[in-house]
Amino acid sequence: MSQQALVSAYGAEVPLLFPSSAAWLPAGGGAPRRNRFAFVCATLASMTTMLHSYNLTLMSGAQLFIREDLSLSDVQIEVLTGSMNVFMLVSILGAGWLADRLGRRCVLVIANAFLMAGALTMSLGSSFVTLMAARFITGIGSSGFGRVVTPVYNTEISQASTRGVLSSLLNIFINIGVLLSYVSNYAFSGLPVHLGWRIMYGAGVIPPVLIAAGILFMPESPRWLAMRGRHAEAHAVLLRTSDTPAEADLRLSEIRQAIAQWHQQEAGSVWQLILRRSTSRRRILICVLTLDFFVPASGVEAIRLYSPLIFKAAGMKSNSAVLGITMAIGAIKICFILVGVLCTDRFGRRPLLLASTAGVTVTMACLAMTLCIGAASATKIVICIASVLAVVASYSIGYAMVVNTYNSEILPLHLRATGLSMGVAVNRLTSGLVTMTFISLADAITMPGCFFLYAGMTAAAFVFVYARLPETKGRSLEDMDVLFDK
Repeated sequence: MSQQALVSAYGAEVPLLFPSSAAWLPAGGGAPRRNRFAFVCATLASMTTMLHSYNLTLMSGAQLFIREDLSLSDVQIEVLTGSMNVFMLVSILGAGWLADRLGRRCVLVIANAFLMAGALTMSLGSSFVTLMAARFITGIGSSGFGRVVTPVYNTEISQASTRGVLSSLLNIFINIGVLLSYVSNYAFSGLPVHLGWRIMYGAGVIPPVLIAAGILFMPESPRWLAMRGRHAEAHAVLLRTSDTPAEADLRLSEIRQAIAQWHQQEAGSVWQLILRRSTSRRRILICVLTLDFFVPASGVEAIRLYSPLIFKAAGMKSNSAVLGITMAIGAIKICFILVGVLCTDRFGRRPLLLASTAGVTVTMACLAMTLCIGAASATKIVICIASVLAVVASYSIGYAMVVNTYNSEILPLHLRATGLSMGVAVNRLTSGLVTMTFISLADAITMPGCFFLYAGMTAAAFVFVYARLPETKGRSLEDMDVLFDK
């Protein structure tokens, strides 16, 4: 499409918004250069999820010192650790609605403001009530806004050929946040009890300010702009996030066609996924909600938050040694997440999910058997550590990063933000149930019993993936209804 045609279609402001087409072609002709701007934007958006996981996982080690400093009971620690997942529901259910009205970028800025306020409140807390209030504030910003809107933004700004990588970036940053929280636990564990855990949380006050400032310089999602009728601005963003002007024109044409079809055939409510007779929409909704249930039901988040208790159950005594091992967990997660990211656009979503769910099932069962057998010994500790690392590796290569990608790309445009809100709500509610009941459940059915239960849930997830999930690699976002009609 020429610039003259764009002016005719979108208005006289186009020459002011777009550089000439020639500026987007490589010097001397030849193949276009691979676009990097979308990668930069997706990276910056994903950094919000790093702060989410840092604040959530920090409790893994900080609880050892908070318990001693504030004289909290086991029940209070259990509630404090898992409550953030429940508090997130307050904003998760409204995040999609807000992102559709204010835009994806604006909601990400709001998320970082809540993260800063929550970290500050947590670091200054002096009672159980104050810490619960801090977890509530952090929960609103981190998962309610950050975890819902980041995958929406990354998916909508990506090309089909790189969508798997770019939409998986948030998983990389989630796990960077996990690793940083473990490092913080270890680094400040030697400080006085009343000071160390406060510095752990205080370290999370400044980064949200810097990330929010960077997000303000990002473009808005082109699909959100097109939904608002701002086609010239949407095309300007697509030019910056595509390899060639022709690709940008094609992407805009597909988006406009999808919007036109929606206005002709659909109502604008998420309940259309449930109430209308479209088999593909019902299947999409079932896939989103079921996957978001199975991910936390695998029990990996219980390992992430209660790994010190697991290692102590195997016989480890030193807090310092326990916190050192947790850093290895964070490093393993990042390494295998990177492997998964490199494979998702090469091998597809479905093979990674099948390999990951099978791996978690086997390794979780091995962990349970290790804790069942024999008295505490050095051998048992080593096998327990190896089993935990194997669980984390199996989970990270597919389960941890493919589900966000898969769910964000299969939902239709007008329902993407709201539909993901529903999925994340199920995810966080299940996660809260797992993390807030782990200690009590371990008392009731033993810790090995917990892990056998989680292995059974993951085996069920393998069956669901095998039976119900089609492959989406290389598909246009606007083509998913056809795929799920098969």
